[in-house]
Amino acid sequence: MPQANASYHHGDLRAACLRAARELLEEDGGGALSLRAVARRAGVSATAPYRHFADREALVSAVAVQGYGELATCLTAAHPAPRAPEDLAEIGVAYVRFALEHPAVFRAMFAEPCDPADAERAAATTAVREYVQGLVGDVFPDADPEALATGVWAVVHGLAFLHLDGKLDASTPEAVARQVHAAIGALLSAAPRG
Repeated sequence: MPQANASYHHGDLRAACLRAARELLEEDGGGALSLRAVARRAGVSATAPYRHFADREALVSAVAVQGYGELATCLTAAHPAPRAPEDLAEIGVAYVRFALEHPAVFRAMFAEPCDPADAERAAATTAVREYVQGLVGDVFPDADPEALATGVWAVVHGLAFLHLDGKLDASTPEAVARQVHAAIGALLSAAPRG
């Protein structure tokens, strides 16, 4: 007897759609990403992804949430308990390396249109901001942690995109690390001239 609902039964449709979306992002940088393309890649009906994602922006938001989780794991592994500016630089290096190792996901996290009402994505973004603020507060307890964290994140984030876009030397991990260490060192040691 044929199964009328066979096309709707997929082991984990949401995970399959996210995998397919990430593959498409890596291949094309987002230009070919659509719910229909994701359905084709995942081997499901054209309407199946709509069970989990209202539209492309919701799908990109879900990919971004995955990326934020992976980024958090990467940053924590770089230095679990930073206490010195050099420790912050190591975390900055990990941030830039994550961008270079996962360019399509990184761009989905920060440059792709997304669902502005997606609570998971907003929470993930807030978690990264609070993580950086906490690090800066631990290393520089007398500084304004919000302002300094914004500056550090802006510099490291800018370095990530400059490396991704080929504006800075990303030929070796050592070259990347040198540039990130130098930029963070300059930012954290700069003193006003008086």
